[in-house]
Amino acid sequence: MGTQNTGTQHAHTQDDAHTADTPHTSDTLETPDASDTRQRTILVIGIGAGDPDHLTLQAVKAIRRADVFFVVGKGADKSALTDLRHQMLEEHAEAPYRVVEVEDPSRNRRPMDRSAYTSTIEDWRARRGDLFERLMLDELEPGGTGAFLVWGDPSLYDSTLGILADIGTRGRVDAAVEVIPGITSVSTLAARHRIPLNQVGRPVHITPARRLPEVDRHDDGDVVVMLDGGESFTRVEGAGRWIYWGAYLGTPDELLIAGPLDEVRDRIRQVRSEARARHGWIMDTYLLRNPDGPGERPAPATD
Repeated sequence: MGTQNTGTQHAHTQDDAHTADTPHTSDTLETPDASDTRQRTILVIGIGAGDPDHLTLQAVKAIRRADVFFVVGKGADKSALTDLRHQMLEEHAEAPYRVVEVEDPSRNRRPMDRSAYTSTIEDWRARRGDLFERLMLDELEPGGTGAFLVWGDPSLYDSTLGILADIGTRGRVDAAVEVIPGITSVSTLAARHRIPLNQVGRPVHITPARRLPEVDRHDDGDVVVMLDGGESFTRVEGAGRWIYWGAYLGTPDELLIAGPLDEVRDRIRQVRSEARARHGWIMDTYLLRNPDGPGERPAPATD
């Protein structure tokens, strides 16, 4: 399915001192002709939670359309994520195509209040926007098609669409953006635990972990927690609540634990700590469920 490309050109750039660098590579394009006003196309392709088979047929077709792929890396510790995207391209992209790798601008990830967090994210997004805009102008010819490969689904806790919208308001690059949805870590979590995401007639609240304390424990619904760098589940009241936890979902390193929160939280902490030490990073998602609705029963515990 697709052609193995043995002649992919790799253009490498580095984020320098928290600013967006101009790409330095022998494979970059010549200076674009400012008189060429043809519109560029940018594909934002959801590639799933980590299993290469999560790619949808629509995503595969979009990959085959692209001339240039912009691969945003997260550093040496997460090189496996970059390698997986290259694997997808080697299997599905059609030659000739180019891959431009850049390092994501760094940002402060220490705990902070909401005001400081908002300011930090705005600064990071602005620097990311500078980087993306330069890639689009310098690495993609007018009339060409570029693509960003986004984990999960581009619409859920990913900044790419918002940053591209900001770039559009600057007026320096004319690009039509197309979005290809992907399988999220949330749906993967539910599938791997063999549970429905919602209970009968009840809501589901999806939140980043830093906002979990604001979610009412007694609200008539369940809570999906993402982006948890601080084990927020350890500070949640148990009292009959179940947790369905998963890390590295869809990958060979996948970890799953489920059970009453009061009984398994320490086990999750241990497994999580060991996995982070082993891999240098961790991506996990979990569902907190109140199994007290009519006809609702928890799924069997997993470990």
